[in-house]
Formats: sequence, C-alpha cells, structure tokens
Amino acid sequence: MPGTIKAVIWDMGGVLLQLVDDRPRQELAKKFSVTLGELDKLVFNSETARLATLGAITEEEHWQQVGKTLGVPPADLRDFQLQFWTGTRVDDRLIEFIQKLRGSYQTALLSNAWSGARKALTTYFDCLHVFDHIVISAEVKMAKPDPAIYLDVLKRLGAEPYQAVFVDDLQENIDTANWLGMHGIVFENSEQAMADVESKLV
Repeated sequence: MPGTIKAVIWDMGGVLLQLVDDRPRQELAKKFSVTLGELDKLVFNSETARLATLGAITEEEHWQQVGKTLGVPPADLRDFQLQFWTGTRVDDRLIEFIQKLRGSYQTALLSNAWSGARKALTTYFDCLHVFDHIVISAEVKMAKPDPAIYLDVLKRLGAEPYQAVFVDDLQENIDTANWLGMHGIVFENSEQAMADVESKLV
C-alpha cells in the first residue's frame, strides 16, 4: 500500500502515566474499609466514571460521588484525590522517545479521560508538549473503543488508518484500531512499546 507511517498515537493511563507505587491507594482503601480493587473500580469503572469519561458529568461531580460512596468528608475530598494520584508518574523515557519522533512523524494523545485531564497533564506531569494533537474523551463526548474517536484523531492528523500506529494497554482498544486498519500495539512495558513502534516505522 502506498505511503508510509505518518503518525504515532499514544494512550495515556497505563502507558504514559504509570502507577509506580500503590501504597497511597492501599492506605486510602484501608482507611475507608474497602479493598484496593474496590477502590479502583469505584474510581475508574463506576457509572459516574463512565459518564465523566464521556463528558456527561464533570470530573468534580464524579469525585463527589466517589466521596459520597466511601464516606469521605467533603472538606477532605481534595486531599483524598491528591493521595489517590500520588503514586502515579509520567514515563520520562517514553516522553523523550515521543519527542524524538516528532522530527519525522506527527504525534497524538488519545485518552479516555475526564474533564480535568488536560489541566492535570499540564500542571502536574508537563507532558503535553510532545504531542501535535490531544484528544480527550470527555472533551469530544466519545470514548475508546468507539471507532468514531479514532477517526476523529486521524482526521486531525490528516492521516489514513494505515498511516498511523496506535499504542494502548487495553486489547479491546487495540482491536478497534486494527479493525480500522491502523497498526495497533498492545503496551506491556516501555522497552517493548518503543521497540514495537520502531519496527513499524522501518
């Protein structure tokens, strides 16, 4: 097929942002008498999390529901959120790798994330500067694995599906990318992902 790879698209959570220390979350779970799995499910996979991901409610409204469910005093909710994210770090190796790619390829972030994601990524993680385009589900009112959000980022990039590499840690999101004709890579670790991306660019 004519044409080479023009763009590399990256997921955020579980790829660029990694949980490197779960002890702060373990402490929260213990404090509010739930398991770590139950806490993660409430934050990431509850109904309000789904609505926040689609931009139907704000991130603040989602956290208010999390706090209400767990019994977090409203005055303590901000500290609760900060502690929840304390063990999360941006993968500097990947950021450096993506920065180097920008000399020859367009780069994009495609993330299922809430309304406060762009501000948080700018304020706390300082990693948006390596991307030409940023598509956050809450801002566009659609989420992976809906094909529409992939087509949205491809349109912004001016790329056909076969001209784009997509890296994500969830198989269902990669399945949609592959179905569209993109070059999907399931993220396992940084070294593997960088090697697999480079193999697609040869």
